[in-house]
Amino acid sequence: MRRKPIELAAIATAAVPGLTPTAVSSAPDDPADFDSALLLDSEGKRWRVRSPRHAEASARLETEFLVLRAFAPAVRAELPFLMPTVAGSVRLGSLTTFVYSHLSGSTRSVEELASEPDGLAREIGSALAAVHDLPRSLVSNADLPSYTPNEFRQRRLNELDQAATTGKIPAALLRRWEHAMEDVSLWRFNPCVVHGDLHEDNLLVESGRVTAVTGWTDLRIGDPADDFAWLVASNEQDFIDAVLTSYTSSRRDAPDQHLLRRAALSAEFALAQYLVKGLAAGDQAMVGEAEDMLQSLASDIAEFGGQPISVEPLPAKEAAAAPAADATPGVQAPPAVQPQPAVHVAPIPVEPDAAGSKAQEAQAGEAKAAEDTSTAAISVINVNRR
Repeated sequence: MRRKPIELAAIATAAVPGLTPTAVSSAPDDPADFDSALLLDSEGKRWRVRSPRHAEASARLETEFLVLRAFAPAVRAELPFLMPTVAGSVRLGSLTTFVYSHLSGSTRSVEELASEPDGLAREIGSALAAVHDLPRSLVSNADLPSYTPNEFRQRRLNELDQAATTGKIPAALLRRWEHAMEDVSLWRFNPCVVHGDLHEDNLLVESGRVTAVTGWTDLRIGDPADDFAWLVASNEQDFIDAVLTSYTSSRRDAPDQHLLRRAALSAEFALAQYLVKGLAAGDQAMVGEAEDMLQSLASDIAEFGGQPISVEPLPAKEAAAAPAADATPGVQAPPAVQPQPAVHVAPIPVEPDAAGSKAQEAQAGEAKAAEDTSTAAISVINVNRR
């Protein structure tokens, strides 16, 4: 069910007693899973509304609510950024919509982030390190998922098997991913707390600083490389290097040398996960989009070679690309019932853009890791931006 911003404003009045919206605008989010809006109330305060589009997305929001409660004030105080606070929720049928207090800052595209002075890259690297250095008890006490390296690798293999049964993924990509997942040497890492859904839309930036991190629906103990997938997908090599240098110097645990290789795998494999999600939802537009992105990725790898992922090279006889299987029709999604808005609001005014404020003083980074930090050849599309 897709909800318009004005409908989300109406829902927010039920979630937060006394809230009187006077202006509303849409907010960036994962469009396959959530509808989001920013509200301005009669007292000048701002709020964010997130409404799930299906049961799985609703469960993720409810998990995020538990996650945010687990972050005690003492833990939040040690983080270099702010986190959301739930102001209220309302259940409509089987889905729960949440309203959050507004956090300062705004989102930027990856290209905009990369064009900022180096101080912002250092901020992002420090924010990533702070997340990955969180106490593991934070996750275990909230009864959230926890994976050893081998468990995580096996989980990926199971997901690959599921994706292969669709018959819609180019055979060359299946061989490439399977070879990487079976390369045990690639999966030697120290598990840590992972955000799990980190991308540019979950970073709020203001005056050259990361002011807040949002989207805590997939917190777990697992592979830190997953939180770098969105960076690798950007192909902004200098930006990636600057973030990684800051991250490495800020972490209490030394990152493994294959971090960016697994991040590249995660970025590519996200397209297969997007396809499977579209098929499960019966969303033909989503399936078609995923198929196009997979074909584009396969073509780019065939032409340019792609970012090295496996530590052991793919055997020459298996490296040749194979044609993709024929598409099969999916299940048509049921028609959505649209609720009637209960309030009438105007477009929300745009906050002043602080992007032009004075940037932090640049400082030199450590030397680049020659083999495992290069992502110049990879060509993948960031699913979270769609």
